Amino acid sequence: MSKIMPGRYTAQIDGSFVVFIIGMRINKLWAVHKWLPAFMAMNPMIQELYRNPDLGFLHTSFHLSWRGVTLVQYWNSFEQLEHYAHKGAIHLAAWKRFNQKVGTSGVVGIYHETYLVPEKQYECLYNNMPVFGLAKAGSHVPAVGKRETASRRLGGNGEPAVPTPPNP
Repeated sequence: MSKIMPGRYTAQIDGSFVVFIIGMRINKLWAVHKWLPAFMAMNPMIQELYRNPDLGFLHTSFHLSWRGVTLVQYWNSFEQLEHYAHKGAIHLAAWKRFNQKVGTSGVVGIYHETYLVPEKQYECLYNNMPVFGLAKAGSHVPAVGKRETASRRLGGNGEPAVPTPPNP
């Protein structure tokens, strides 16, 4: 069990970074021989990434549902993520096996989303949580002073935004 950090915290990370969301969805539950190998292929890739910090991978978290899994990953750069996707031996072997065994059969769905986050263009809050998400990929810091509100974390003055009334 992860240690709960009482209080309000945020994350700090220097420079730009990438959030990469990747996962699989089981479309045909009875086709275990098709989806289980895809599911099992994820762990060796993640282990390889953690063993080799020079690849640019920072952290991942797993989110299971009854139909599949989603991983939220943090990377130093898109170039490093793309390099691993095209050159990583474990990834390439798993991708080849997936295409040979599943391909476009519809048994297993896979997806990914990539978000390029410019420097200081993010904000997050963790209240009474273990060190999690971006705070685990970067630094876990108290949400006080200039980090106290979402607006301040994004470089604003901390005042709530006032919507502009519509023109009559």
